[in-house]
Amino acid sequence: MPRPNFDRFKLDRFTLAMLATVAVASLLPCSGAAAQAFGHVTHAAICLLFFLHGARLPREAVVAGIVHWRLHLTVLLCTFLLFPVLGLALRPALEPLMTPELYVGILFLCMLPSTVQSSIAFTAAARGNVPAAICSASASNLLGIALTPLLVGLFVAGHAGGGGMGDAALKIALQLLLPFAAGQVARRWIGPWVARHQKLARAVDQGAILLVVYTAFSEAVVQGVWTRLTPGALAGLLLVNAVLLALVLGTTAWLGRRLGFGRADRIAIVFCGSKKSLASGVPMAKVLFAGGALGGVILPLMLFHQLQLMACAVLAQRYAAAGGKAAEVKA
Repeated sequence: MPRPNFDRFKLDRFTLAMLATVAVASLLPCSGAAAQAFGHVTHAAICLLFFLHGARLPREAVVAGIVHWRLHLTVLLCTFLLFPVLGLALRPALEPLMTPELYVGILFLCMLPSTVQSSIAFTAAARGNVPAAICSASASNLLGIALTPLLVGLFVAGHAGGGGMGDAALKIALQLLLPFAAGQVARRWIGPWVARHQKLARAVDQGAILLVVYTAFSEAVVQGVWTRLTPGALAGLLLVNAVLLALVLGTTAWLGRRLGFGRADRIAIVFCGSKKSLASGVPMAKVLFAGGALGGVILPLMLFHQLQLMACAVLAQRYAAAGGKAAEVKA
């Protein structure tokens, strides 16, 4: 009998780095002048992150994919309608399992855009419609810069920091949208260089996220987050994330079949419509929840990020295997 393969469930290096960052922030939190200095560095790193996102995003792929509007509309509705509806509808069952700030984190998670790189990678591994995945994931991230602050302002306004939805939208535009637009403008000159240095761009992405995680959890530790967060609350959060992910994966798969999409399109819908972006979510949380319980808000997103990677890795392998068998039968 073959031995089970557990490699797909191993934590990747970035997840381990996040866990280590949380541990360092718990033991050596920054405060006072050091926290202000880290805040300035983090702000610059986030601007650089979105500048490089703009420089990497191929406008040609977006324009070419617009014609497949039914698929893109389905993905966007799953990302910005299905997720928030589930987060709000499950509130009576969720609130007894977690603290109020963790539930706010679940709602914020539900209002984020989809991932780009992993959505495309899993769609390709599962033999799905890769051009459609590129367009859908890119459109989700672009629209998320405007839609996520709007949804947070409508449904989580009492917990967001700063000066209200208008002030948060302005901060999002200055810190995220403006660097992204500058990257798009500079793409004609630096696009090929960025494409040749993907490892450097990935390091900037991950470094910016780790900086935000460190500063957020430092602030949370100073405020006493670990004295309020019990092991039972963490276990409840893991359960909620797993149930939420299972519901969305099942719904996206059902919608793809119900709406008559082909197999390759259904795969793109499942992988683009079921995931949430850590790279966009953490910087947005820093802006939208400034002065609030930021550590508790981003914790659900960090856990969901790892769960979605493990679940989609298994799902992509099964889609690929099923596609290979179908091709053999057809041949």
